[in-house]
Amino acid sequence: MIESWRENFNLKFTDESYREFLADIWSYNNGRIDFRISETPLFIDYSFSELIQKASLEIAQELSSAELTGKMKNAIPKHLNIPDDSSNPVFMQFDFGIVKDEHGNFVPQLIELQGFPSLYAFQCTLEQKVREHFELPVSLTTYFSGYGYDSYVNLFRETLLKDEDPENVILLEVDPKQQKTRIDFRLTERLTGVKSVCISEIIQRAKKLFYKNASGKEIPIKRIYNRVIFDELDRTSINYNFDFNHEIDAEWIGHPNWFFKISKFILPYLKSQFVPECYFLKDLAQLPDDPHNYVIKPLFSFAGSGVIIDVTKRKLESIENRENYILQRKVEYAPVIKTPDGYSKCEIRMMFIWKNGKPVLVNNLLRTTKGKMVGVDYNKNKTWVGSNIVFHPI
Repeated sequence: MIESWRENFNLKFTDESYREFLADIWSYNNGRIDFRISETPLFIDYSFSELIQKASLEIAQELSSAELTGKMKNAIPKHLNIPDDSSNPVFMQFDFGIVKDEHGNFVPQLIELQGFPSLYAFQCTLEQKVREHFELPVSLTTYFSGYGYDSYVNLFRETLLKDEDPENVILLEVDPKQQKTRIDFRLTERLTGVKSVCISEIIQRAKKLFYKNASGKEIPIKRIYNRVIFDELDRTSINYNFDFNHEIDAEWIGHPNWFFKISKFILPYLKSQFVPECYFLKDLAQLPDDPHNYVIKPLFSFAGSGVIIDVTKRKLESIENRENYILQRKVEYAPVIKTPDGYSKCEIRMMFIWKNGKPVLVNNLLRTTKGKMVGVDYNKNKTWVGSNIVFHPI
C-alpha cells in the first residue's frame, strides 16, 4: 500500500470536504442516498497492482478454457436456459479479499465472481468526483489496460450501443427506480443515452420487443443491457409479460445465461494460488473437522444473501438441497486502510469488458468493512467503510 498517500489523505481529510463530496455524487440521484460511500479510496503500490492484475488475468484465462466452458453449461437451470446464448459474457467481475500470506505480504484471494454487469457508469463518475474533492496526484489511476476516463467511457458506450440509436437500446431491470443501484442507471443514461426500463413495461409481440417513451410512442428494442437478477424476479410482485424463454429479435448485452455460468458455481473448479479451496457441498462424503474455517454460500444468491460465516457441524448437517451450496475455505481479511478509528478491511472488484473477442481489464470497485463481512448489516454505526475505488500508479 502507498503509505505516504494514506498519511497525506488522512491528514488533509475534513468532514466538510466529505459532505461536499457526497452531496456532489448523490446530486445525480436527486439527493437520495442508497448506499454508503466510504470516506476514502484505497492507494495500492505498483507491486500489489501488478499482483492483482496477474491474478485477474490468470483466472480470466482459466475461465476461457474448453474444460471450464463445458462445465459452465451445467450451471444454467433448465427452466432458465435462455435462447441465443453468446460465446462470452460481455461483462465480468472478480471480487478479491485482501489478506496477508505467511510472509506478511498482502495478497489477493478470490471470494466471488460474476458474468453480470456491475457499476460501470458509477465507478468512472466516482473516480472523477474523488479527484475533484480530494488532492490526488496525476500519477495515480483507477483504470487498467491503458484506459483513462474518456477512452473508458467511449468503450462502455460502444459496448452498449454498437451501431444502434440509444433510443433503441434499453437497460432492463426489475423496478429500476427503486433499486439501490439506481444512481448507476441514471449515470448510464447520462453517459450513453441508454434509459432504464422496468420489465413490466416491455411489450412483446412474437419476437418483437417494444417500450413506450415519455410521449407514449412505442419504440422498438434492438439491444438489451440486462440487469435483471432472476432470484429477485422470482420474489417480485410486479406483473410482467416478457418471456425470457422466447426467441427475440434483439441482442443481449450480457446474455442472461452468463449470470449462472460465471458465478459461485464455477469456484470449485478453479485451481489457482489466488483461489481459496472450495467444494460443492453435495460432493463431500465427509464434512470437515474444522467447519469454523469455512463459509457456506448458496450458488446463485446475490449481494451476499444466504451466506453463513459462523459455520458449525450442526449447521452443515442441517442443510437440505446440498446441490445448491458450496463450502469455501474462509480467509482472514487483513487490516489495510488506516482510519481515525482503526483499520478497515477490503475487497477489490476487478472489472472486465469484452473487446475484440477477449476480456479486457478496465476498472475497479472498492468495498471496505470493519465487520465480519462486507455489507451494511455488518458495518452499522461505523465510519470509513462502504464503497469507493482503488488508485494505483500509472
